[in-house]
Amino acid sequence: MSTLTRELSGGRETIRAFNRRVEIPMLGEIAIPPPDKLAYYMGLGVLAAVRVIEWPMALVITAGHLLADQHLSGLTKGFGEALESA
Repeated sequence: MSTLTRELSGGRETIRAFNRRVEIPMLGEIAIPPPDKLAYYMGLGVLAAVRVIEWPMALVITAGHLLADQHLSGLTKGFGEALESA
């Protein structure tokens, strides 16, 4: 298996991992991140709660990671679909 194929199959697992969704009454349906990402976000929350980092910084870091994950999973999905059609 080539490195490219391994990367693409890893991307598919990431896309599948973000397909877990939960219905929250006031917010609607939201995607639940994989356990390793969830632990990272919880760690940021703990650091903010004990005032190691400030709340605004924790929110900016979390938002950046969420946006990067969404962007990368979309790129991987598009690239994989292009390779499948070739």
